[in-house]
Amino acid sequence: MGIRVLSYRLRGATAAGVTALALLMTGCSSAAKSETAAADASQGSVKKIVAVGAENEYADVIGQIGGRYVSVTGIMSNPNTDPHTFEADPKVAQVVSAAQLVVQNGVGYDDFMTKIEQASGGSGRQVIDVQKLLGLPDSTANPHLWYQPSTMPAVARAIAADLSTLDPAHKAYYTANLATFDTSVQAYTSAVAALKARYAGTAVATTEPVADYLLDAAGIDNLTPWSFQADVMNGVDPSPQDVSLEKSLFTEHKVKAFVYNQQVTDSLTDSLLQLAHQNHIPVVGVYETMPTPGYSYQTWMVAEASALTDAFAHGASAPVL
Repeated sequence: MGIRVLSYRLRGATAAGVTALALLMTGCSSAAKSETAAADASQGSVKKIVAVGAENEYADVIGQIGGRYVSVTGIMSNPNTDPHTFEADPKVAQVVSAAQLVVQNGVGYDDFMTKIEQASGGSGRQVIDVQKLLGLPDSTANPHLWYQPSTMPAVARAIAADLSTLDPAHKAYYTANLATFDTSVQAYTSAVAALKARYAGTAVATTEPVADYLLDAAGIDNLTPWSFQADVMNGVDPSPQDVSLEKSLFTEHKVKAFVYNQQVTDSLTDSLLQLAHQNHIPVVGVYETMPTPGYSYQTWMVAEASALTDAFAHGASAPVL
């Protein structure tokens, strides 16, 4: 458990790029705001709040709460790429600098957002940092906060509050959408509860802690050592001892499923995937950004819980959603 998020790969991957972006921001922010204003005008009489979700799951929830009064962009939105290697470019900086509302994860996962916001000014911008919203320390080891069933309802409440501050005339609309969201997200909490009722204590292996909050909430026993998960997450070679232990989970049939991050793979994780197949261990693919198209945050999370259920109940693999 000694790995701190300060070593998280994303920070190293983006640090150099953000330094350069900070120099670009002063010049580009005014132009971006002008472009956004022109775009709003072209959309008709409805003046939309410009919003950004650093990850597309947060952007999805902004869209659900803001509805027709929000124009939202998800920065990290490609489920087929490794978000750990994401680097913000001037186009991203323009989008973020023009935003009136931002939702970002925190815990070192998307530090480039804060640096762009600081470089671009933007007094009056509402920023929801999910780490701070949840009161989590910087030492929080697992940054994948959206898998925790209680996270997104809290984020949705904060979004509704901030939208109401920016646009008080439509507060009732945002409040109604929040109520709709709270009802629909219960499908996820119910799926986790059902998983826990039937399969608490069931053992799994993982590549990294992407879905650990979901596994913990369902009482699933993750036998992969934390040191192994953290090393894979941070782009560090796991120790030979941890690799040997991880392999034994498959060869000795100690686990009922292999929870595999589809967005962060390398030769080691590929070899483990093959080993799981060879030993008839069902594979459940998980993601760091919401698979698109076809999913909302709620349906994505329910699909992940359902895939685990099918793996335990029927030995069925769902390597991709």
